[in-house]
Amino acid sequence: MAKQVTAFVKLQCPGGQATPAPPVGPALGAHGVNIGQFVQRFNDMTKDKRGLMIPVIITVYNDRSFELKIKSPPAAVLLKIAAKIPHEKKKGGDVIPADSKKGGKYKGFSVTMAQVRQIAQDKLVDLNARDLDHAARIIAGTARSMGLTVNE
Repeated sequence: MAKQVTAFVKLQCPGGQATPAPPVGPALGAHGVNIGQFVQRFNDMTKDKRGLMIPVIITVYNDRSFELKIKSPPAAVLLKIAAKIPHEKKKGGDVIPADSKKGGKYKGFSVTMAQVRQIAQDKLVDLNARDLDHAARIIAGTARSMGLTVNE
């Protein structure tokens, strides 16, 4: 009898640093997946992307086995790294200013078109783009919506 898919679980975990703590433990424990085995396999597969948030899709089968599909980091994260935006820490009681709901949180920072094309090349398999130029336009649009300036 063939294996049947019982669930698809989508998570974002830090590359090379996943732990059984939430959100990984509860999400996978509900489907009977061996959490320790997942953490070990995920960390081995993403050890070269240490610290980046890596999306992963876990396909869970009826015999409690699973498959991992590692995606590329979100475009916004890669753009922040390219623009050298400092890492920000949020405190629990911070009040969000009313004007921050508009786009453009990172005004004053910029990326070059070469950096945009490199990010597009890295994300090409995960984007719904017909070629590299189209993917670069998608990434440039993400940069503009973040408030970054795209320089030629």
